[in-house]
Amino acid sequence: MLKSELRSFHAVATYRGFSAAADQLNISQPTLSTQVKDLENRYDVRLFNRVGREVHLTHAGRELLTITSRLHQAEVDAEALLDSFRGFHAGRLSIAAVGPFHATDMIVAFKSKYPAIDLGVWFGNSQQCFERILSYEDDVAILAEVRSDPRVTTQLYSTHEVVAFVNSDHPFFSRDSILITDLHKQKVVRREAGSTTRSAIEAETKKRGIEVEPILELGSREAIWKAVEQGIGIGFVADFEFVAHPNLRAIPIRDTRVETRYYLAHLNDRADSKLVRSFCETAMETSLGTGST
Repeated sequence: MLKSELRSFHAVATYRGFSAAADQLNISQPTLSTQVKDLENRYDVRLFNRVGREVHLTHAGRELLTITSRLHQAEVDAEALLDSFRGFHAGRLSIAAVGPFHATDMIVAFKSKYPAIDLGVWFGNSQQCFERILSYEDDVAILAEVRSDPRVTTQLYSTHEVVAFVNSDHPFFSRDSILITDLHKQKVVRREAGSTTRSAIEAETKKRGIEVEPILELGSREAIWKAVEQGIGIGFVADFEFVAHPNLRAIPIRDTRVETRYYLAHLNDRADSKLVRSFCETAMETSLGTGST
């Protein structure tokens, strides 16, 4: 059986180094290195390119990681199943989310039901979250518009309107709403590619022949808010994400509805996981309770 060797390989690939992997598995680094080397020698294949202390997966290593990720997840699911027979009082669930707003409500509700379950949350844009469930890095994703993929189950969680927001020196600040055409030639601060808020606004302006002037592209909501506060340009956000601020104001776009839809997503082969299923059920109950549109 290759169980120990494969587990060692998977840890090195996941934690991107022998030292971190050894700490995670609670074994010595020489033992770990020997197990990985034995695996490479047995099949006459190189799984890692080693450059100093850095390790990089080879093509063969990337292919093997896809398989060991499934094996690792099966082991996690088996443990969760066995734990469920003693009352569902243990286990770990990893979540990828586009932001803290929906995720926080879900996590609070889930932890109130299952306080002993360990939850880990990673934040990024929708594209990054989607990739993380495909690679088995996370169990469930909370994300906005997603591409169709036969490997993934998605469930609509809520729908929200995208609004503009500006600082107090901007001409729009005193207005209750704007027209979509008012954005023509306006300076805007936008999120990185992969952001669904950005995609929704760009699709609508392109359809109507409206040209905006991108000034900055930033990779986080916090950075966008700071740039808008300093008067660099207009930002865009889902209405529920806007937090009241004395120097900022959200401005609805009254003649069109630019929307982002939020989904729960997980791999099809995780559908039988009690942890995944329970989290999704709790999340949907949270959605009903908050009255999301």
